[in-house]
Amino acid sequence: MGSNIEILPLEAWFNLNNFPLVISGPCSAESHEQLMSTAKEIAKIPQVRVLRAGIWKPRTRPGEFEGVGEEGLKWLFDAKRATGLLTTVEVAEPAHVEMALKHGVDILWLGARTVVNPFSVQAIAETLKGTHVPVMVKNPVSPDLKLWVGAIERVYGAGITKIIAIHRGFHYFKKSPFRNAPMWEIPIELKRTIPNIPIVVDPSHICGRRSLLEEISQKALDLEMDGLMIESHINPATAKTDAAQQVSPAQLKTLLDNLVVRERQGNPEFQNKLEELRTEIDKLDGEMLEILAKRMDIINEIGDYKIENDITILQMKRWAGIIEDRLSIGTNLGLDKEFLLNLLKLIHTESIKKQEKRFKQSV
Repeated sequence: MGSNIEILPLEAWFNLNNFPLVISGPCSAESHEQLMSTAKEIAKIPQVRVLRAGIWKPRTRPGEFEGVGEEGLKWLFDAKRATGLLTTVEVAEPAHVEMALKHGVDILWLGARTVVNPFSVQAIAETLKGTHVPVMVKNPVSPDLKLWVGAIERVYGAGITKIIAIHRGFHYFKKSPFRNAPMWEIPIELKRTIPNIPIVVDPSHICGRRSLLEEISQKALDLEMDGLMIESHINPATAKTDAAQQVSPAQLKTLLDNLVVRERQGNPEFQNKLEELRTEIDKLDGEMLEILAKRMDIINEIGDYKIENDITILQMKRWAGIIEDRLSIGTNLGLDKEFLLNLLKLIHTESIKKQEKRFKQSV
């Protein structure tokens, strides 16, 4: 899957001052005082460049706090004027876009629940035409890269070239320390699909609790992501939404000061060594794929032999023995057991498919 869209590089329209883009502010704008107090404190932190606040809050169940609506946009404008910070809010329908722009919001973002619905994204994209306002697009709730790319393409199709993707993690059914599983391979694949797209990581929604924020923020920077969106509140304990994942301005400053921003390119010696190692990986990958192809050729021979001798495709004793033997060999070589098990299952599933196909062709 590739994409031909040409997004304007972040550095072409945003002066980052040698630090990744940092967006912060409360999950929800709750009052003029709460928003203004938070904004004034985070504005003292040099790394913070954009103030965020939820004005309309999509809630799972009715009766929960759903934001203050348009009144909050007035508070946000006051905070912008008082601090000099740029501002950003989530928009979920065309009317939100119109109200946000009317009140001078600098950057809009599409939330995870909006991105899952192409009709909603398209309706918003139609409203964006002719505005040229920067737009951030969060990943959908489920780990669906095509849906994420599609939302970005719809925004781009409206004439918006200042686009940022926001990685906020994915809903995950297995037990996890995170509110939303990071699944770093998906934003990395997004970078491959749309090479020039900036990606801002939202550790608050990935973690769901303060204690994990620094770890995920550092991981994001180590993976060369372009920024962080971290929720902050003047008094997190009293927050009306997502209190557990918000930090105070003081905690935010400590977190950001602790982060290490590493060189992205490195010196020539480093680059040469890195290229040498990458070339070795490319060579090994090629050899691995050749071996895998040869294995599948033998699987086809086995399938034909089973058909000739009227033997069932799946033989559980053989499969159980393979698992036990390969796991023993692989773990002794230092490979992770869960990784090996998943890999063996994938290969076995493909092997069964090939033999079933041979069987159908013989009937």
